[in-house]
Amino acid sequence: MAIHPTAIIHPTAQLAEGVSVGPYSVIGPKVVVGQDTEIQAHVVIDKDTTVGQRCRLFPFASIGADPQDMKYAGEETRLAIGDDVTVRESATIHRGTTNGGGTTRIGDKCLIMATVHVAHDCQLAKEVILSSFAVLAGHVHVGEQAIVSGSTAIHQFVRVGCHAFVGGMSGVVKDAPPYMILAGVRDKAVVVSPNSVGIRRRGFSEESLEAIAGAFKLLHTRQPLGEVLAEIEAQWPNCPETRVIVEFYRDSTRGVYR
Repeated sequence: MAIHPTAIIHPTAQLAEGVSVGPYSVIGPKVVVGQDTEIQAHVVIDKDTTVGQRCRLFPFASIGADPQDMKYAGEETRLAIGDDVTVRESATIHRGTTNGGGTTRIGDKCLIMATVHVAHDCQLAKEVILSSFAVLAGHVHVGEQAIVSGSTAIHQFVRVGCHAFVGGMSGVVKDAPPYMILAGVRDKAVVVSPNSVGIRRRGFSEESLEAIAGAFKLLHTRQPLGEVLAEIEAQWPNCPETRVIVEFYRDSTRGVYR
């Protein structure tokens, strides 16, 4: 364990074997840091935060601070960061609130780029990428291997589906469907196409890609949504990906972009 002499470590913090802490970093009460995690200079881990193994926290990252929620009154809440997560310069990730389950979660192998903000009670699945200047309001859920491009703002309680790609400088106020590319601002945002490049890179079969493309075409018709979802189920009854798409639309409370 390599702790720089200028770092400040609270006596209740727990640092595993192989953790390094750079100059002027501050680690607060009841923080737990996993094995071989690298905390560079000027990082603040406020309190009640768990950081997994082999993570990298870059300078001026601020994680585990109080949520920016007017209802928050000092309750004990948490931030849980998985293994192999990278948090780049000046990114901010806040703890949860009791109204949102109490815990903000960052899944394994996520990449949080410079200046990103992840607000209270957000839930990121594994291998999510948030590009620089992306902003997630409270209670946002982001599915596995989704990518949110730079300077994008996502409204509270919005869901971003698995393997989705949200284009840069978007303003997202409804749910972004899985396996699709979304771009635009608020009500003018549109589902542009299936995320074909991302899906192929992740090893999906051509049959799955064809089914996702077919679902995309049906969702772009003027048919009522219920009829479209029933038709998708009828055409691809055994495709796991189209089943995810149908369930995502049916479970939405904010509405899903078509």
